[in-house]
Amino acid sequence: MPDALQFPIIDLSFPDRFSIANLIRQGCVDHGFFYLENHGVDEELISKVFEQSSNFFSLPIEEKMKLVRKNHRGYTALYAEKLDTTLTTEGDSKESFYIGPLADDLNQWPLEEDLPSWRSTMETYHQKLLSAVTKLLSLIALSLKLEEDFFEKVGALIEPLAFIRLLHYPGDLNSSSEEIFGASAHSDYGMVTLLVTDGVPGLQICREKSKQPQVWEDVPSMSGAFIVNIGDMMERWTNGLFRSTLHRVLQPRQDRYSVMIQPFLFTCSVISCVICSWGRKIEMLHSLQILAKTVLWNVWKAVALSLVHQDSHP
Repeated sequence: MPDALQFPIIDLSFPDRFSIANLIRQGCVDHGFFYLENHGVDEELISKVFEQSSNFFSLPIEEKMKLVRKNHRGYTALYAEKLDTTLTTEGDSKESFYIGPLADDLNQWPLEEDLPSWRSTMETYHQKLLSAVTKLLSLIALSLKLEEDFFEKVGALIEPLAFIRLLHYPGDLNSSSEEIFGASAHSDYGMVTLLVTDGVPGLQICREKSKQPQVWEDVPSMSGAFIVNIGDMMERWTNGLFRSTLHRVLQPRQDRYSVMIQPFLFTCSVISCVICSWGRKIEMLHSLQILAKTVLWNVWKAVALSLVHQDSHP
């Protein structure tokens, strides 16, 4: 059995920001993961989100399919996604619901009479999470020996494309001879991901993804804390100093629920998809691609120069 591991615990309310930034750096270099506590999102709200998530996924499939995903928002059915495309299985044994930026009116919502307070709960959670992530990014900047408002100055916080995903991994599926994962092996493509789970185990990481055979380690949940992991974009910005770690979710023995947010997805492909979904003039695509490339270049250049400076001044 894989060994359970522990990550650094980041207290967002701790007054010594430089000590916390150093802990973040340790977690990002060693594992690409850490825990985040005292983040400002009430446990009562998190409990309501899990309750409402369970209420939605408990609906008949016919009702859920009325909100099937379009414009990257809405419901995705069991086995519809496969994060590791090299697998020959039919798909990952999870169902999900995507909620995007609140200002663009593209989100799909269950009817209020069917699921009372569902929309308001998710909107409040979305806003609270963005506030927590903005604070976290200032600490990540400090962990890279940058000014704490660095990401704001270079424009990385302009109209963040933050997506929440409600996830349900059914635990009563029929077993088969082929190995099926709740979420097959993958790394995340954004800056950072914040995850909260209901405590049911299943998440694993592989710290050395290029080595064979791969060694997978269990990630325990921590009550009241988010599990934070670094994405591919942050790994590239830091020239590989911070890890975007391979991870997966095993098929659980009982129902498992989790909620994740991937904020600040400044990639040209994501922006292009959103523009096409909006149906706005195609000329806007070019200008926003330029904006995205400029932001990405500014961030990468500043981070890279800072790291070079640190290497030359031990």
